[in-house]
Amino acid sequence: MLAIIKTIDRFLDRLTMYMLVLYYLMALVGAAFMLGFVKLVPHDPITLAFTTALALAACWITNKIFALIFEVPANNESVYITALILALILDPVATTDLKAIAAVAFASVWAISSKFILAVGRKHLFNPAALGVALSALLLDQSATWWVGGNLSLLPIVLIGGILIVRKLRRLDLVATFVVVALATVLATTEPSQYGVALKETLTSSPLLFFAFVMLTEPLTAPTMRWPRIAFAAIVGFLFSPNVHIGSLYFTPELALLAGNLFAYAAGPKGRFVLTLERIEQSAIDSYDFVFKSPRKLAFQAGQYLEWTLGLDHADNRGNRRYFTLASAPTEETVRLGVKFYPQSSAFKRELITMKPGSRIHAAQLAGNFTLPASPETKLAFLAGGIGITPFRSMLQYLLDRKEARPIVILYGNESQEDIAYRDVLGAARQQLGIKTIHAVARGGGRGQYTGYIDERLIRLAIPDYLERTFYISGPQAMVKALRQKLRTLGVRRSRIKVDYFPGFA
Repeated sequence: MLAIIKTIDRFLDRLTMYMLVLYYLMALVGAAFMLGFVKLVPHDPITLAFTTALALAACWITNKIFALIFEVPANNESVYITALILALILDPVATTDLKAIAAVAFASVWAISSKFILAVGRKHLFNPAALGVALSALLLDQSATWWVGGNLSLLPIVLIGGILIVRKLRRLDLVATFVVVALATVLATTEPSQYGVALKETLTSSPLLFFAFVMLTEPLTAPTMRWPRIAFAAIVGFLFSPNVHIGSLYFTPELALLAGNLFAYAAGPKGRFVLTLERIEQSAIDSYDFVFKSPRKLAFQAGQYLEWTLGLDHADNRGNRRYFTLASAPTEETVRLGVKFYPQSSAFKRELITMKPGSRIHAAQLAGNFTLPASPETKLAFLAGGIGITPFRSMLQYLLDRKEARPIVILYGNESQEDIAYRDVLGAARQQLGIKTIHAVARGGGRGQYTGYIDERLIRLAIPDYLERTFYISGPQAMVKALRQKLRTLGVRRSRIKVDYFPGFA
């Protein structure tokens, strides 16, 4: 079982979050199309294909127009995701049904345009697909049927793909809270004699699971921090129940989500930033820091990450968005992005390296729990590999600016001397705060350095009190997983191990 999980994780690590969701939706539409020929899906495959093409075309054209008007990068993955969701929740329409065609086009146009029009600080407020179908129901009396959630033939794909999405995003708390609250609300509003029927219908004949896996987890309209995220899931789960109403208004899945989006906006970081490149600094061989000016002060905690977006003429299968940890400290005036470049870098990185002073990049979705503990007395150990030193650079610079000494030991692993980044900050932390860095260098280790990779022997030698410390691990995914296992073998409790993670890793 462990080997299977590792294989799955390796597969997921090669995909961005957006591409995984896109492939999932494509699989559902493709399966529904094929099953339609044998009548296992109650829709004609030709009408499904036409509706999908209509939604894709309407979403793509709308996105292009608004991206040009608002001068922002066009996110094609989001366009395709929104269109495929609409194709799966709106009844397929025939080529001769002009009213239904207009409703699909209307929902598609509003879904995409809402990202630009109903936005505060360049960040859209509502889940696009939910808003599109809600307006279609309100203004055209053409409601979403959520047919994808009520089909047993599609349920295996819904489940398998959904579990992969939850695994990738690490949002089990979000999905589980929503499902538990939704089911509890259904039971609380149902006669006890009908509990079995109500549970069966909710789990197999409602959009509960598809909604949880795809709609609820949409990152830009859900809270990023744990407790607001759980509250958001509980609110949406409660309103999702078909028996919940306010007067004569009964909530639909899309209305439940839109209500939750309002809470998410109130509880989360506000806005999207347009950052202007000030300069580029080389931090190590093939590693560079992009230093940006921000139109307003960015409030964050050292160790958090942002989603970065570039306009690409020719995006690869990883798209034009990336999650990167901020290398700058909250106390610095500029925003610093540290990136390692490889011979086969993605289209995003190839575009990034061509940026010149004055070039702009879009940043949003500030999140992350890989931050310093509240108590300055907590003993810490930072384990970094390669460019994984970036969150620690943020933390150390923050402590230097505040002149705040903490009991921290750093183990920093690299392939060679040339790969060591941020020597200036590491040196300053040692001199001014007494924070020691032990370098583990695989090839060409120097005096006072450990030859090889970070391992159990180095941890014992450099950190004799390791059982008293909380470990922070950041670096390549393989290294992070290996070190976490080594620490567990050494007897370090799971609760004392924190790893740097963001959902778009690929």
